[in-house]
Amino acid sequence: MVQYNFKKITVVPNGKDFIDIILSRTQRQTPTVVHKGYAINRLRQFYMRKVKYTQTNFHEKLSTIIEEFPRLADIHPFYGDLLHVLYNKDHYKLALGQINTARNLISKISKDYVKLLKYGDSLYRCKSLKVAALGRMCTVMKRISPSLAYLEQVRQHMARLPSIDPNTRTILICGYPNVGKSSFMNKITRADVDVQPYAFTTKSLFVGHADYKYLRYQVIDTPGILDRPFEDRNIIEMCSITALAHLRAAVLFFLDVSGSCGYTIAQQAALFHSIKSLFMNKPLIIVANKTDLQPLDAISDEDKKLVADMKSEALKTVLAQGGEPTDDEGVLLTMSTLTEEGVMAVKNAACERLLNQRVEMKMKSKKINDCLNRFHVAMPKLRDDKERPVCIPQAILDKQAEKEKRKTEKELEEENGGAGVYSASLKKHYILADDEWKEDVLPEILDGHNVYDFIDPDILLRLEELEREEGIRQAEEVEEDFEMDGEELTEEEKKALAAIRRKKSILIQEHRIKKSTAESRSIVPRKFDKDKKFTTNRMGRQLSALGIDPSKAIDRARSRSVSRRGRKRERSVDGQDDAMDMDVDNQANKKLRARSTSRSRSKSKAPNEEGLKDEKQRTKAIKLFKQSAQKRNKDARRGESDRVIPTLRPKHLFSGKRSIGKTDRR
Repeated sequence: MVQYNFKKITVVPNGKDFIDIILSRTQRQTPTVVHKGYAINRLRQFYMRKVKYTQTNFHEKLSTIIEEFPRLADIHPFYGDLLHVLYNKDHYKLALGQINTARNLISKISKDYVKLLKYGDSLYRCKSLKVAALGRMCTVMKRISPSLAYLEQVRQHMARLPSIDPNTRTILICGYPNVGKSSFMNKITRADVDVQPYAFTTKSLFVGHADYKYLRYQVIDTPGILDRPFEDRNIIEMCSITALAHLRAAVLFFLDVSGSCGYTIAQQAALFHSIKSLFMNKPLIIVANKTDLQPLDAISDEDKKLVADMKSEALKTVLAQGGEPTDDEGVLLTMSTLTEEGVMAVKNAACERLLNQRVEMKMKSKKINDCLNRFHVAMPKLRDDKERPVCIPQAILDKQAEKEKRKTEKELEEENGGAGVYSASLKKHYILADDEWKEDVLPEILDGHNVYDFIDPDILLRLEELEREEGIRQAEEVEEDFEMDGEELTEEEKKALAAIRRKKSILIQEHRIKKSTAESRSIVPRKFDKDKKFTTNRMGRQLSALGIDPSKAIDRARSRSVSRRGRKRERSVDGQDDAMDMDVDNQANKKLRARSTSRSRSKSKAPNEEGLKDEKQRTKAIKLFKQSAQKRNKDARRGESDRVIPTLRPKHLFSGKRSIGKTDRR
């Protein structure tokens, strides 16, 4: 069985992309370095290889396009005519012919220029011939760009076509627009065809699948057909005509007896007679739809006569298959897709008619004789006229009669009113002392008390244990809270106890004050220490207690505190700043003081000298600054904040041969 899968056709690139792909592959897959000092034979081979490789790539890509697109003469006539209706057979063949011509032209160009390259006498001449050869190939590809674009559109549309098997069991639905074809297909298959209350909702062929007698049937929903001349029909209608003409299927002609589709029964009958030639040698069933709006018996006499004529035409297909004239039950069927009345009957009748026809055709074929020779159907015959009934031992029958059959929940449900009435009891499996207690209702509140509070039989014992445990814990707490009284202590112990308690209370208060204000207050300078807690005398006593001489520490602290209060640092005679040196002449101090008071502030350092100790450190900082600026200056940056990214040349086109592997840069 032939399967057509148009989704596997390779994408057809446009002319510009085609050229870029081929030239990029040539650049990557062939050598790229050549020097004029090479032997002339080596130069010729270098450029001949490029021309041949480019031609080979063009030939492979174009051959793939020609081979993967279907040939209209080689595929099934249904697909051949469908492609002709959708894409115009002449235009399709012309596009493929131009692709084939371009392939031949590129091969001829390659052959001619390879012949010329054999006689190239210099690097420049060989390179010029190579450029000319590749340029002419690219020109040929640019000329067929419209054909490539057309084939790509055809490929995309073909990939969206439904997968229809022309040789399998098929049910074809046809008729006027808006008569209920898509609704019927949605009912009998898992397809989801759009259904709208206007004409030509279905614009192409839709395929669904249904099962009947363990066989899979292909159901095709066709667009609506109008009763007009063949040459006036559009592409949508021609899709239906193509399917009717070429598919060997059971045809369901839908008839809207209510007229809600916008067309009368007379118009639908005229369409039936105009396309009845397409129904030859096919099982035909006339389906009267929308009987929920108007039954078939309620139509006028003229319409009944038209329906009878259509029925007689459909009966001819039954006679052509070898049926009897009286077999007219499955020719005209009524149904309603809204109420689903008669839907399955129509489906079963169509499947049965189609199955019988296919079986009959196979029986008439020449291959059936070869198959029947391999089959043997065994038909058992009676040995004699004696009856041999079924024999069951009496002991087994007695046990079955004695054994009481246990009723299931399903049987109990049916006996007691069915689903929604019967409720299975969950208490019947309770294990109690008396089975009569199972269905008793247990009260929750009794005499104003919660029943569950009195269920525990040992509740009194547990209450006594809890009270006893509570008494023990209370006695322990009383012993822990015992405070030492002063009656049992001596006078010295009492004084010590009072001092301890006083010290403890003071520490607690200080801690509370410190804790409450430590996070919110700022650090208080030492000059606001009103209590004089942090003094040099205290520091001297503490250091002396540790065995350390405190004189140097006290002098240093005093000098730091004085300088912070704003006193000028004193200078020695020889010009060295030493605030600790006190043996300085008063006259020198006066002169220096006069010199210092003559200026408003001390001389500040230059910005480039801030934070630098000496000239050596300054020189090193300048050197580091220049080193850090080298890379920035090399990249032509204005400063550290310059983030401009200039347009870069594509490195793969200027850095020689690319490595092995896929490099999809486009």
